[in-house]
Amino acid sequence: MTVQWPIFFGSAALIFVALNAVFAVFYFLGNEPVANVTGNSLLDLFYFSIETLATVGYGDMHPQTNYGHAVATAEIFTGMCFLAVMTGLIFARFSRPRARFVFAEHPVVALRDGHPTLMIRMANARHNTISRATARLWLIRVERTLEGDQLRRFYELQLDRHEHPMFVLSWTLLHAIDKASPLHGATAAALAAADAALVLTVSGVDDSSAQQLHARQIYSFDDIRWQHRYRDISSTSADGRLMLDYTKFHDVIPEK
Repeated sequence: MTVQWPIFFGSAALIFVALNAVFAVFYFLGNEPVANVTGNSLLDLFYFSIETLATVGYGDMHPQTNYGHAVATAEIFTGMCFLAVMTGLIFARFSRPRARFVFAEHPVVALRDGHPTLMIRMANARHNTISRATARLWLIRVERTLEGDQLRRFYELQLDRHEHPMFVLSWTLLHAIDKASPLHGATAAALAAADAALVLTVSGVDDSSAQQLHARQIYSFDDIRWQHRYRDISSTSADGRLMLDYTKFHDVIPEK
């Protein structure tokens, strides 16, 4: 469902050839099970297997023994199942909604309104409207209980704005690191010791197709840039229109 189309069709072709080769061997093991095959040629039996599996049936070769009919019956049933699976997979791949959200390579921690704030920038690469966009951010880290057991705990980080009514271009998520934050007092070394990670999930409705979109991004503790902020990507054109320079989307700069 997720591999690229060339790999998908290449894998399907390899499976098709392998199935025909297996059934050609089964035909070869019989005593002239197929008519009009010169010397029980394995290559001819392979071509006959392709005709049978594809339910083409040109007519020049056909089963002539009970063994040949039995193998052909099994192959026709296999071909019907293979065709049904391929049809379902191709339809599912075409109909599957794909979110094209772009996430910044690094979360940053910088001062905002005088408070340390975790920021994650993302954008909608399709440039269409995503309605009712919702984002949730989680912190995962390893902790030890008083009894010495090691557990992996999940903490949801409260966002300054977790919903966006019309997500079209870019959106920067903000989490204030205050006393109520699970990141309060955390340092890069402490997060490394806890094998911490950030998990960001985003969902929304594509206005063009009316389909629900979902995306997920995972950041390790090494990805966080402390005392950094994102480079501004917005500017104003000569005619007063807002412009976004996505070549700077992943750029971070040290906080002054």
